[in-house]
Amino acid sequence: MKASQFFISTLKEAPADAEVVSHKLMMRAGMIKKLGAGIYTLMPMGLRVVHKVEAIVREEMNRAGAVELSMPVIQPAELWQETGRFEKMGPELLRIADRHGNDFVVQPTSEEVITDIARQEIRSYKQLPKNFYQIQTKFRDERRPRFGLMRGREFIMKDAYSFDRDQVSAKASYQVMAQAYRRIFDRFGLTYRAVAADSGAIGGDLSEEFQVIAATGEDAIVYCPNSDYAANMEKAEALAPAGPRPAASQALTKTPTPGKSTCADVAELLGVPLQTTVKSLVLATDTLNETGEVIKTQVWLLLLRGDHDMNEVKVGKLPGLSAFRFATVPEIEAHFGCKPGYLGPLNLLQPVKLVVDREVAVMADWICGANEADFHITGVNWGRDLPEPDMVADLRNVVAGDASPDGQGPLAIERGIEVGHVFYLGTKYSQAMKATFLDQNGKPQLMEMGCYGIGITRLPAAAIEQNHDERGIIWPDALAPFTVVICPINADRSPEVKAASESLYAELLAAGVDVLLDDRGERPGAMFADWELIGVPHRVNIGDRALKEGNVEYQHRRDAAATAVPLAEVAALLIAKLKV
Repeated sequence: MKASQFFISTLKEAPADAEVVSHKLMMRAGMIKKLGAGIYTLMPMGLRVVHKVEAIVREEMNRAGAVELSMPVIQPAELWQETGRFEKMGPELLRIADRHGNDFVVQPTSEEVITDIARQEIRSYKQLPKNFYQIQTKFRDERRPRFGLMRGREFIMKDAYSFDRDQVSAKASYQVMAQAYRRIFDRFGLTYRAVAADSGAIGGDLSEEFQVIAATGEDAIVYCPNSDYAANMEKAEALAPAGPRPAASQALTKTPTPGKSTCADVAELLGVPLQTTVKSLVLATDTLNETGEVIKTQVWLLLLRGDHDMNEVKVGKLPGLSAFRFATVPEIEAHFGCKPGYLGPLNLLQPVKLVVDREVAVMADWICGANEADFHITGVNWGRDLPEPDMVADLRNVVAGDASPDGQGPLAIERGIEVGHVFYLGTKYSQAMKATFLDQNGKPQLMEMGCYGIGITRLPAAAIEQNHDERGIIWPDALAPFTVVICPINADRSPEVKAASESLYAELLAAGVDVLLDDRGERPGAMFADWELIGVPHRVNIGDRALKEGNVEYQHRRDAAATAVPLAEVAALLIAKLKV
C-alpha cells in the first residue's frame, strides 16, 4: 500500500472527551471517529488493526475445530423470554419493536439464538461435539459509555458456543477453547494473565478471564508470584486465619467517639490499629408475592474488619442473599435505633441475620458502633458479649499480602483489562430452551454447553494501554495496521531516493511483508511524527546522505535512535525480524 492511496488523518491534540490513553491515541492516530455516545466509526487505519485481530482469532478457532457462522444482530424477544433474560438483563439489553408490534432485542450476546439452532439441528449424540462461533457486532446499552472502544455501546465480539453429550466431554471442550485462547493471546504479543473468574449474568460454574496487563486497567487481578494461581477480585478467596480465636482480655466498654463515624476516624481517635475495628453493613432481602409485591423483608447485618471491603459477588452467592440490596435508612433505624455511622451488633431493637467475615469470626477485643450517635463499643468478644453468628463466610476482597489459596506464598495485585472470557455453562440454556439430543439408548438428554468470548474491538484499545509512550502507540507486530513503513526523504528532489524506496517497497511486498510506502511528500519531522503516533513497529528512512554510503536507516518503534543498515541487506533484516 502507498500512503497516497490510503487515508491518513492524524491530530495533534485529542478531543476533550477522550479520557484514557487508548481513546486519546486512537482518536489522534485517525483510527476511530466518534458518531455518538459509545458509538464509533472504525476508520481505515483502525479497521486494519481490527482485521489483524480477527484473522488471528479466526485461524485459531478453526484450528481448534470450531465452525464459523453469523447470527442476526436483531433477535426475536421470544427466545430471550424462554430463558428469562428478556426481563433479567435489565436496561443494558436494548429492546425494540417492529411495525407490527413484535418485540426484538439488539444482541449483546447470542446464547439463546445458538441454542435454538442446536435444538433444531442436533438430534443425535453422533452429531456431538459441536462448536459454533461468529465474529459479529454486539450492542449493550451502557449507562455511561466511556473510554472509547474500551467501554462502548456498539462493539465487535467473537463469541463461540460448544455443545456436548455429557459433562465430561463438555469440560474437555472447555479446555480445548481455553488452550486456543492462550495461543491467540500469545500470537497477539501482549502480556496477559488467564485468571479464575466469576461467571456473572452468563451463568455456569467454570470460568476464566483473559486479562491484558495494564496500569490503567479497570480490573484488579490477584495472583501468586510463586505459582500459577491467578483470579479476578470477584473470585479470589480470602482464606480463614490460622489458629484459634484469642481469649478476651478487655472489658466491654461504651466509649465516646464524637463526630467519628468511620472505622478509620475511630481508630485514629482511640490510638488503635484499624485492624481492631469492625464495620457494619446492613443489607435487606425481599420476599415477593405472585403479583410482585413485597410481603416480607429480612434485614441482614454483615461484619467486616475495618480495613477490609465487602465483595458483593461473594455476598450474592451466600444462602438467602442472592437478591440482596442495601437497606434503607428507615429500615436501619427500625432495627438499630440509629442512623448509619455508629452501627453494631449489640443492643438491637429488632433481630437481624448476622453474617460475619472469616477474619471477624476469630477476632477478640474488637471495636464496633454502639447503635448510638457519637459512641462506639470497645472490647467486644464472641461468646461473652455476643452469641455466635448465623453464618461465617468469605465476604471480602483480598488484599496484597494475603495468603495464596494454593499455599505457595503471599498474594500480589496488578491491574488488567478483560479482553476474553471462557465459561462452562452446563445445561443452563439447554434446559430452559429444551435443547435435547438422543443418546446411545435413544433417550433424550440435555446438551451440555460452553461459551467463549473475545472483545475484538476492545483488544486494540487494551494493547495500546499496555504499549505506548509520549510519542504515541507502539503496536506489537501482529496487530500493527502496517508492519513496516518506508519513509523517503525528499524523494521529489532525489531520483535515487525515489528509486531505492520503490525497489525496497516492491521487494518487501513480494516477500509478503505488510508494508506501506509514504509517498505523500511530507517533511521528515512531520512524517516521522505521524508514524510514531500511529505506532508502526518497523521504519526504514531513505535519504540522499545515507544512500551515498550505500545505507538506509532502520528504527524499531521502541528504539531511541535509528541504525545504519546497508541498502542491500535491509530487506533480509526485516524479513528475518518478522519471520515472514
